[in-house]
Amino acid sequence: MWRYISIVLIFLMGLNDVFGQNKRLRDYGIEIGVLKPGEHNAITDVNNVKVGQVTLIEGDSIRTGVTAILPYSGNIFQQKVPAAMYIGNGFGKLTGYSQVKELGNLETPIILTNTLSVPTASNALISYTLSLPENKDVKSVNPIVGETNDGYLNDIRGRHIKEEHVLSAIQNAKSGTVEEGNVGAGTGTVCFGYKGGIGTSSRVLPKAWGGYTIGVLVQTNFGGVLEINGVPVAKDLKRYPNKYIEEADGSCMIVVLTDAPLDARNLERLAKRAMLGLAKTGGIASNSSGDYIIAVSNAEENLVDYQSDSKFHKQTILENDAMTPLFMATIEATEEAILNSLFAAKTMTGRNSHTVEELPKDTIIELLKKYNRIKN
Repeated sequence: MWRYISIVLIFLMGLNDVFGQNKRLRDYGIEIGVLKPGEHNAITDVNNVKVGQVTLIEGDSIRTGVTAILPYSGNIFQQKVPAAMYIGNGFGKLTGYSQVKELGNLETPIILTNTLSVPTASNALISYTLSLPENKDVKSVNPIVGETNDGYLNDIRGRHIKEEHVLSAIQNAKSGTVEEGNVGAGTGTVCFGYKGGIGTSSRVLPKAWGGYTIGVLVQTNFGGVLEINGVPVAKDLKRYPNKYIEEADGSCMIVVLTDAPLDARNLERLAKRAMLGLAKTGGIASNSSGDYIIAVSNAEENLVDYQSDSKFHKQTILENDAMTPLFMATIEATEEAILNSLFAAKTMTGRNSHTVEELPKDTIIELLKKYNRIKN
């Protein structure tokens, strides 16, 4: 355990130039969409949302990790959050789907990890939930765990994620800046043939549209024909079609958080729009891609009590006619979060000496200048 902790501590002490975040999209003058991002341009711009990550990099073959998203800092089992899930393409191992679909809420933090660590992460979420004093009589827990397969760079069969890594990610979750790139559940992922990873972005609606915040976090491990801000990058770099389409399989986990007061029905509508953001980057939701979106509202007035003396649950629900700006915000934030994951990721060598190169940013910046997509 301590060898893993030491690796994580090294990362946290600031070796971002090796493993973590470099410049983000907007640092290069690239602006996606028309709406303004929040203070951190991250999912944590939604009030009370926290993110925690554990990164495992060891030897020549362990390249994996855990990312935990907490919709708010309280006991989520006792006060559940309205939620919905949408399956863009279902080749994946997302746990907890049926209960969220049936009841319209979730009761645990959201965990992202690698494919073969989903059972371990689920068990850890159950342990975490049962450990909370208010939950001493709880006998059923619906853990929410999503995944992508990092087996190209990571010794996935070794199942190196342990319960303590998941619990550490939850316990260390914080607001503010979110590390991106080769971190957490994105440590060993590949996107569009380049190094993928964790990415995030946010949008804040104008007051006339409610002033609500939308935050998105992605775990990118998928393929297609890359476009950046409308520029046909893959086409110009001649990275299509052939193997770049044939080997486009993979997955993308997308988590959407908002403080807008939405019920499960409109959260599902919101989740569907995230796939449009993925498509704008050139993603094609290939046959073997598990593309899942989890959408959550943490509006305090709509939290669902685990136990109540009343037979009625009162909610404040945004009208359908007010949803369009939220749809647009979700599309923009998803597109930018995916691109941030690529821009932050670094070249990585892992299992069997496999190497995945980082995005050739200098070349791409020149391309975007050619197409007048860089803000001066």
